[in-house]
Amino acid sequence: MARFLSWMQSVAFALGAPGVFLIAVLDSSFLSFPQVVDLLIVILVTNHRERMILYAGLATIGSIAGCFMLYYVGRAGGEAFLRRKFHERHVDRALAVFQKYGLLAIAVPSILPPPIPFKPFVLIAGVSRVRPWDFFLAVGIGRGVRYFGIGVLALWYGQRAADFLKENAQTVSLVVALLVVAMAAGWFLYRSRRTAT
Repeated sequence: MARFLSWMQSVAFALGAPGVFLIAVLDSSFLSFPQVVDLLIVILVTNHRERMILYAGLATIGSIAGCFMLYYVGRAGGEAFLRRKFHERHVDRALAVFQKYGLLAIAVPSILPPPIPFKPFVLIAGVSRVRPWDFFLAVGIGRGVRYFGIGVLALWYGQRAADFLKENAQTVSLVVALLVVAMAAGWFLYRSRRTAT
């Protein structure tokens, strides 16, 4: 399996933009390529700065497509599949977070890098029968923030961004996630006040 994953990474680098899309689909669905999409974006944007929007956009679209595969598995297979596939503790924690925070429980983990588990949240969204449009928006915003943010880092810092991501990925993602949570909280507060008047 390790040889196959390594081969897939090489193919993705060789393909460029379609490779970013392919790896993003696979990574967000049934395989795992930890931080490979991030590094692909950095390397490709460093070599072709004018294509940053293309690379980040295809990574985002590919990730959404892969997430929808898992989402529909969750809708079809339900909670039993989820509990067979993932550790009981992760499932229970993800269910509790999802019930408390709703779509933020999808958007925020979609920004965070490994080892934060994202796939259980995607499956739980399917199990909970979240509306597909809401799911699309949550994943699209989360992954878009992540991949376009990485693209901007690559524009500013070039190859140094890859080293920075390897060393500080969790810190950067945590800061971005906190910003997303703060913006979402502000939005909910604004809407609740507007509805009350």
